[in-house]
This record gives sequence, C-alpha cells and structure tokens, in this order.
Amino acid sequence: MTELAPETRARVAARLRDQRIETASWAYGNSGTRFKVFPQEGVPRDPYEKLADAAEVHRHTGVAPTVALHIPWDLVEDYADLARHATGLGVRVGTINANVFQDNDYKLGSVTNPDPGVRRKAIAHLLECVEVMDRTGSRDLKLWFSDGTNYPGQDDVRTRQDRLAAALAETYDRLGPDQRMLLEYKLFEPAFYMTDVPDWGTAYAHCVALGERAQVVIDTGHHAPGTNIEFIVAVLLRAGKLGGFDFNSRFYADDDLMVGAADPFQLFRIMHEIVLADALSTRGIAFMLDQCHNIEPKIQAVIRSVLNVQEATAKALLVDHAALRAAQESGDVLGANEALMDAYNTDVRPLLRSVREDMGLDPDPIGAYKRSGYLEKVRAERVGGTQAGWGA
Repeated sequence: MTELAPETRARVAARLRDQRIETASWAYGNSGTRFKVFPQEGVPRDPYEKLADAAEVHRHTGVAPTVALHIPWDLVEDYADLARHATGLGVRVGTINANVFQDNDYKLGSVTNPDPGVRRKAIAHLLECVEVMDRTGSRDLKLWFSDGTNYPGQDDVRTRQDRLAAALAETYDRLGPDQRMLLEYKLFEPAFYMTDVPDWGTAYAHCVALGERAQVVIDTGHHAPGTNIEFIVAVLLRAGKLGGFDFNSRFYADDDLMVGAADPFQLFRIMHEIVLADALSTRGIAFMLDQCHNIEPKIQAVIRSVLNVQEATAKALLVDHAALRAAQESGDVLGANEALMDAYNTDVRPLLRSVREDMGLDPDPIGAYKRSGYLEKVRAERVGGTQAGWGA
C-alpha cells in the first residue's frame, strides 16, 4: 500500500480515537498454571488497587476507560463506593462477571446441577451480580458456565438445557431496561464429555429465546483448532447477536495469552468483519481483554495487548472495500486476497503514534509507562497483606 491519502489517514485516525477496549481486574492479579501461581511484586491486594492499575493503562493508552469485575473475586462491602473510586481515577466499572464454578457445591454443575438446591444457590448469585450492576452503573452481565458432564449417561442432556434456560430466563427478567446479558461459550474444560454451552450455536439459541438484550460473547480461545472465528463473527453480526469479545491468544487450548501473540492475522480478520459491518462502535460490542499474565509484567502486558488490538483495527480500517468488492464480484480470487493482504502488511505504527500525539498521549505507551515510575511506586507501597490472584 502506498502512502496514505490525507482523507484516509483522517478517517482511520478518527475511528481509532473513538475505539474502546475494556481491561479485566483479574489480569492485574497473580496467576499461573495448574501447578503453580507465580507472584510478582507490586500486585494489587484488593479491587481498589486493581482499579488503580487499570487507570494506569488508560492513562497511557487513552482507549481503556472501563474495568471488568469478577464477583466474588472483587468482593467489597460498598460497590457504589468502588464505582466512585473508579471515577476518581478516571475509569469506570464495566462488565460484571459471575462466578459459579469455584464452589464445592458446583462439582456436578451450577445452574444445570441435578440438585435443585444447588441450582437455586447458583441463580441467587447471578441475581446478586445484577444487584452489583445496579450499584456500579454497569451495562453488561457476562455469564460463563463450567457446567457439563464427564461420562455418557451421567445426566440427561435435554434436561440440563431446560435447567439452563430456566436460570437464564429468571436472570434476564431481573435485568434493568439498559442492562444486557452476555452469554459465553466454551468448547471444553473442565468437563470432559459434554459442556452445556459448548459453542456459539447453543449460546445463540438461548439468547434468541430470551430477547434482544441477550447476546453472545466470543472468547477467542474457546474454540477447536482451526475454527474460522471470523465466520462466527460475521454470522452473529448479521443476526444482531454479537454482544462482546473476550480477546486473548491460544496455541493449544484456552491459553489466555496476550491477544495477537499467537495469530495476529486472525485478529486482523476478526476486526475486518467488524469494520465491514460498521460495528466498531455503533452496535454496542464490548471489546474486553480476558487474559492471564503469568510470567510477563502485568500492566506492561495489558498495555501491549491494547496496542495489538489497535494495530489490528487500524489495518482493518485500511482495507480498500471498493477494490475488495470489485474483485469479489468479478471472481478475481487473487485480487480479493491481495486487497486484504495489502492492508494487513501495512506498517500502521507510525499512524498510531500520530493518533496518540493528537490525543495528548506519549506516542510510545510502554516506554512512557516504564519511565513513569509507577511500578517502583506500587512495589514500595503494596507491602504486606494478601495479593490478589487465583488463590492456588
């Protein structure tokens, strides 16, 4: 691709300035593998300190103003106070994530458990999360269920779907008029034989039955190897049912690596479908980083992830749609592919540096963070207490 025309540069820059990427509170805590959690100095000890780290990311990127919370990982006595604290830091509380997978009662499932008492307990937690949304002003409730079975015949598949539908309906009915339910799916893990919400089709079917404020969320790590995720994106966009993304990368399974680390071309293809549908900011899609930074510095890794999404978005915005459409309609297979690859192979880093300067930001966010002294400051301040993390 030749030097960008001034009107193209202005158009792309405007869209990039308007982009918003949510970070997750748990990305700032300690995490690791099934075998070991690796602590780091300066890790937050409570949700208030997690918000401070998220605010540092937003301060250097300018496009990460909201922070997703996970209940009860981010349990506090006063959620309205937590929301006020976020505002004071220059960020806001974003998506509220439920947790019905870390209690002994959920060994055989949560909302699909054969025991009605366990199902009632799980639903009560989902309703509690809606109350948290009320207090924090959050728009989205995100639901992921680890429910499933390990062996054929362990439980009745259709009955479990009925239990799931009933729990979702009760929770959906509790939502306020400006609140949404985002239903996540996952191919496998931790159940070995069957997962109750294993794919986008199952999630979509439940969301259609619930209503317009129930939408599907795509975690990029939750698919079988070789899955064409951008096809799923296109289908859900066409149906008006794509509510959000959990961005991360995977090599083998649900690896939760930095977005764009394993397959940056896949991230570009996903963003291309979003740009084609004019859904970058107009359809309320929540773009969130759902990642665990086990061995890399956490804040720096989150900043790097934001930059990766920005770079993929910038390239998607540079696709010559007129040339692409003309090639497609004439059956020019190589010409159509070239239109995509021309944009993907463009070095958009100078453009992004210019956009950041226009926003009053340092053009090098990671360098600015390293020079800020923030890590040294929190290392000195966050001594004692219990660091946030998986607890393993």
